[in-house]
Amino acid sequence: MTNPEPLFRQYLDTPIGTLEIAADDTSVRSIYFVQKRQDSPLGNDITQLALDQLAAYFNGQRQQFSLPLGALGTAFQQQVWLQLSDIPYGSTCSYADIARQLNNPKAVRAVGAANGKNPISIVVPCHRVIGANGKLTGYAGGLDRKSWLLRHEQQGQL
Repeated sequence: MTNPEPLFRQYLDTPIGTLEIAADDTSVRSIYFVQKRQDSPLGNDITQLALDQLAAYFNGQRQQFSLPLGALGTAFQQQVWLQLSDIPYGSTCSYADIARQLNNPKAVRAVGAANGKNPISIVVPCHRVIGANGKLTGYAGGLDRKSWLLRHEQQGQL
């Protein structure tokens, strides 16, 4: 799936690395941790809105996001990402929990794969998914970041 529209980009330095926020004219397409910024990024109103909301999240002033999202993915991935968005701030669930919520309890591995392809980090909170045994499992941003995000959210609930 390619994105035919030009993307706008802005960057946010966070306590756990730099986030690249990419959007088109109508929605956020991706939010990823990156090692390097692109030269001369050009933002728009949507990237600025996402940057402002993410900055408030990292400052402990926001627990929910209100952004137009336009991630590209299969129908199944979209269903999983929608379920991820329902995991409350400061909470966690397992891949099996999500598979059950989708009325497909045998789809645990497929849920894990879709979770791993989530292009909108933090806003679509794939970091809130843990193993059925309660242990941290893979996170595209790295387990150190996942651990930090979960501690950040748990502290924000105190």
